Amino acid sequence: MERDSRLALALALLLGGVGTLHFAVPKFFDALIPRALPGSPRAWTYGSGAAELGCAAAVAMPRTRRIGATLTALLFIAVFPGNVKMAVDYHRTRKPLAMRVGTLLRLPLQIPLVIWALRVRDRA
Repeated sequence: MERDSRLALALALLLGGVGTLHFAVPKFFDALIPRALPGSPRAWTYGSGAAELGCAAAVAMPRTRRIGATLTALLFIAVFPGNVKMAVDYHRTRKPLAMRVGTLLRLPLQIPLVIWALRVRDRA
């Protein structure tokens, strides 16, 4: 398998795994949903999980990889406010130091995820 395909399939596996977790343990993801969004957090959790699974399927297929990777980059940007909310909430509730540090380290991780998705798009 060529390097570009491995890069795309690894992204698809990541998306598929996290998308599945939205349905397996939705309570964790519900807590990430900003209160300003209309509707229930669970609906947003399931919607974002479905979006991740859809992106995974699109990225996995060479024929739809370009659009799937573009949508993935946008999805990674769209979920960033949830990651910020998690970091703020964890610091307000005095979670253990390792968890608080982890939520802060997660924030800049969105940048390489977006770059990864755009690289897959550009090589599709």
